[in-house]
Amino acid sequence: MNVIAYQAAATNPAGVIALLIGGLLIAGALVWAVRLGIKVRSREPGPPRRHEQPTLPESGPVHETREMREPNEVPRAADESERLTPHDLRSSGSRRSENQKRRRWNRGSSGSFGGGGPGKT
Repeated sequence: MNVIAYQAAATNPAGVIALLIGGLLIAGALVWAVRLGIKVRSREPGPPRRHEQPTLPESGPVHETREMREPNEVPRAADESERLTPHDLRSSGSRRSENQKRRRWNRGSSGSFGGGGPGKT
């Protein structure tokens, strides 16, 4: 719109009244939405009380366990024409290792490929 149209809208009382009515409708819709939200929120249950909160078991807090794992071998089909299906496979990709001793870093090894050290000598 150009300047003349803005001036015409400002001087026209019908345009000003339409803007006021539109603003009042938007304000009324916002007030209605807030009241509806308050009404819905009042029907919801409140937060749990202190005695309803979860408690620790009698044995105390549960701690994580560490164990060494080793991969399960994928079973092979008896012959090439047989196909393995999902129920032929085990449920987990690893199992508990017999040796639970943790592998440690050795002095002189880089620790990873491209780690910058001389590697195993």
